Amino acid sequence: MNAALPLLAAAPERSPSYYTATIDRETDYPTLEGEHHVDVAIIGGGFTGVASAVELAERGLKVAIVEANKIGWGASGRNGGQITGSLSGDHAMRKQMRATLGSDVDDFIWWLRWRGHEIIESRVERYGIACDLKHGHLHAAMKPSHLRELEASLEEAQRRGMGAWVELLDRDGVKAHLDTDLYLGALKNTRNMHVHPLNLCIGEARAAERMGALIFEHSPVLDIVHGARPAVVTSRGRINAQQILLAGDVYHKLEPGQLKGKIFPAMGGIVATEPLGDLARQINPHDLAVYDCRFVLDYYRMTADGRLLFGGGANYSGQTSRDVAQELLPYIERTFARLKGVRIDYRWTCAMGIVVNRIPQLGKLSPNVWYCQGYSGHGVATSHIMGEIMAQAITGTLGRFDTFAACRHIRVPMGDVIGNPLLAAGMWYYQMLERLR
Repeated sequence: MNAALPLLAAAPERSPSYYTATIDRETDYPTLEGEHHVDVAIIGGGFTGVASAVELAERGLKVAIVEANKIGWGASGRNGGQITGSLSGDHAMRKQMRATLGSDVDDFIWWLRWRGHEIIESRVERYGIACDLKHGHLHAAMKPSHLRELEASLEEAQRRGMGAWVELLDRDGVKAHLDTDLYLGALKNTRNMHVHPLNLCIGEARAAERMGALIFEHSPVLDIVHGARPAVVTSRGRINAQQILLAGDVYHKLEPGQLKGKIFPAMGGIVATEPLGDLARQINPHDLAVYDCRFVLDYYRMTADGRLLFGGGANYSGQTSRDVAQELLPYIERTFARLKGVRIDYRWTCAMGIVVNRIPQLGKLSPNVWYCQGYSGHGVATSHIMGEIMAQAITGTLGRFDTFAACRHIRVPMGDVIGNPLLAAGMWYYQMLERLR
């Protein structure tokens, strides 16, 4: 959609990513100083906080965003940029939400798969956000059991009226879309999208600002004041509000009494190659985003200037990978033989907020202090849906919020000390299951 973006020097406040180097326009919001009064104060300037701010501002509320670093600094500005209908916790959602929704649970989960696409697409168009939004995705099968799962997905899509968007490809069909012998087949979905996520997040923040939102960067929150007049407190300022939304996902340590042990960091690694020139069109002629069907998967797409952006695996210890490029280059070469020895220009990590049962966590810490977190690697679309749900709840429409708030979550004692080893053990178990699928 957009022309190739100019490369800029990486800002020291951000990760050394391709996204940082190609920011459309860097943010420069002030540090919170003094005392301010708003309807809703939002802690966290990632997709959840920014999307909620846009929703609330559109409803006429005065909003403030308080971000410890920069807008889009965390996972929202570092992820793979894929907007797909996948939900990692759909089975757990279906089981738990049936008690609240009854026979409507399947329709609700289907709605969750696609509502984020609608929000992002309409917002990009409405506010003129330049973020390389493109359609087209392959969900790729590496073994026969994967193909059977894709066939089931195709049948559901056709049954629900999405047949025009999806197509099941055999091995030769995949070869016509990707220059690789790795896959047995794939589900092609032209409803799914991919995007420059940092530019999307910054663009949405600017949209909220134009509607009157206050935005503060480099302003770590030290305390949340509860009570009839809640407030957000930093070292140099205070925001008094009617409502507060804690939307920092895995990056904050606020409210440990209620939130510690509910969400854990998993470190994903992503790289971007040198510009590939004509080779980019040869290996991926339809400019599709791709991920495979494994529990621990590879995901990739082309950038606006013809680089391969490739991510894979996850370190569930919560520790940063030592050499992301060294880890991922063999997987790039396995996928595309023509890229053997390709130069890696950018490498970075992304901390994903993982929930044990993979259901996003929505709740209240007190009558007028809310929280929303935990997308387990599927945050671009899901965070926008949650932003809408949180804005609805804060303005008095609680139905969808209550559906999520009623879900039971495992709280692990001692937080990350035990939680991350448990997650690592769980993923080892699922990787063993993968071999049996």
